[in-house]
Amino acid sequence: MDFIGKWLSLQVDLGSFDSRAAIWSFAAKMSFRAVILACIFSLAGLPVLYAFGILTLSVAEAVKLAVTFSWLFGGAVSGALALVTGGVIRDLAVSRAEFERLSQTDALSGLANRRAFNDALDTVEGEASLAIIDIDRFKAINDRFGHHAGDMVIRGVSDILSEVFHDCRVVARLGGEEFGVIICGGGIAQRLAQVERARMLVGSRGIECAGHVVNVTISAGVAEFVADLRSECVYARADNALYLAKGEGRDRVLHEQSMMVENPDGIAAEKDYPRAVFGAVPMRG
Repeated sequence: MDFIGKWLSLQVDLGSFDSRAAIWSFAAKMSFRAVILACIFSLAGLPVLYAFGILTLSVAEAVKLAVTFSWLFGGAVSGALALVTGGVIRDLAVSRAEFERLSQTDALSGLANRRAFNDALDTVEGEASLAIIDIDRFKAINDRFGHHAGDMVIRGVSDILSEVFHDCRVVARLGGEEFGVIICGGGIAQRLAQVERARMLVGSRGIECAGHVVNVTISAGVAEFVADLRSECVYARADNALYLAKGEGRDRVLHEQSMMVENPDGIAAEKDYPRAVFGAVPMRG
């Protein structure tokens, strides 16, 4: 009885309208429901019509007429309206999905943007590393070859990062010439090797820009996600490691373990860590 009640009350799961078959299925369900409801109301109204002398047909003929009109008007009209409604819902769903995708995609690089990166950063679980990557001497590239060439360099580096980190949780352009990668799975050495491979590929591949081949390098800072450690602190550690990698000559990957500030018990001091490093780092470039 509960099933019939829900079925007759038009509680339809709109579900996914990603195909015409789904829309036709939705229209058929609505049409049958409309027919049944129309039959119920028509048959329920027959005694009233007989009581007031409005109907002079026999009961059998009146029932046939009620059922026929229910199919013709209730079924056909509701089916047509359901088809139109299903098409509108499908278009809205597609538009919403595309809008959501664009709102989390960087237009220049095609990678995830900072919004998507921040959302992923707050939901990391298990063993994972965060790599903050920066293109070395990017301002000099813009000054020498122009901003269009700079855009081509960002696209070229983005393509390499997508190639290397295709199975990672997120690869994002954070802004300007800076990128962020959340690497899950494997051990620390494996994750660090991926970042090192990206650095080597960028350095070995020239990027063609307006008739010129531009050779670029990247620097990266890597930090580990640790239980009970805020994502902001993990980001700060990776960012600090990147600053130090820049200061040590660029074109290198620096892991937080090489610069970890520890307390007497051997545990990283989360509160003092960013302050201890920020005061002695050079500017990026």
